[in-house]
Amino acid sequence: MDLVQLTDFLVKQVVKEPDLVSVKQFDDEEQILIQVLVSKDDMGLVIGKGGNVINSIRTLVQAAAYAHNLHRVRINIDSF
Repeated sequence: MDLVQLTDFLVKQVVKEPDLVSVKQFDDEEQILIQVLVSKDDMGLVIGKGGNVINSIRTLVQAAAYAHNLHRVRINIDSF
């Protein structure tokens, strides 16, 4: 499972409208950027109280990246 699939799976588990989730990866020499777009109504669910949910997602994806000897991963969440 690659990082985009893992992020997509994790985000879709917490949102109300999983069909509207979009996850894209952008590579850089220093890091991997994963851009996640969710519905405006789902933004609070993905972030969680105090940022706990998104921090957990970031931790899991970063751990998967380290396990495969990949660069540092940054995840940006945005809504439409």
